[in-house]
Amino acid sequence: MKVINLSETDSVLNQYVSEIRDVRIQKDRLRFRRNIERIGEVMAYEMSKSFQYETRDVQTPLDVASVSVPVSPLVISTILRAGIPFHQGFLSYFDYAENAFVSAYRKYKDTLKFDIYIEYIASPRIDGKTLIIADPMLATGGSMELTYRAMLTKGHPEEIHVASIIASRQAVDHIATVFPEERTTIWCAAIDPEINSHSYIVPGLGDAGDLAYGEKD
Repeated sequence: MKVINLSETDSVLNQYVSEIRDVRIQKDRLRFRRNIERIGEVMAYEMSKSFQYETRDVQTPLDVASVSVPVSPLVISTILRAGIPFHQGFLSYFDYAENAFVSAYRKYKDTLKFDIYIEYIASPRIDGKTLIIADPMLATGGSMELTYRAMLTKGHPEEIHVASIIASRQAVDHIATVFPEERTTIWCAAIDPEINSHSYIVPGLGDAGDLAYGEKD
């Protein structure tokens, strides 16, 4: 299984990641959402290099140009709610893609223990397609695993791309054990070393959903 950590290469992506982490900047919700979206755009560009391509002839006003274009049928599946701006970043580049949305949430038994539930899924068929599952924060990998299993009720994809902005090392290792090894690539803008007792990524950035859309009751 390929694990691609984009922070290992110097690019403008790291600027956007630094701003969503920064407690002085992240309180600006509009800027936070836009940075999440921009990270999705950069990641989409990098991901597109791994797709299948074919050469097509395009008629211009003067002649015919041969252009190599992607042909992989895409489904972008996003875990709500912090995933919405991340999803839009991918959709800005993959405007021809089909879309899926999954509601996954933690239900706490006490302050530390919780179960993860899938409550809602809206998706096209994914048989033989390239599936992108996007979630900005990959803490334990539990939500991503359940989302993948929920998506399998809609078919079996040809290849899978797990997209996250900040992942913990624990989550990356977990995904590697539950996703198909030969058909899965994990994309991260950063991989942090640990999660705390509340299963938040450290150093992470806090609650991405609250930062994007306000605190929930």
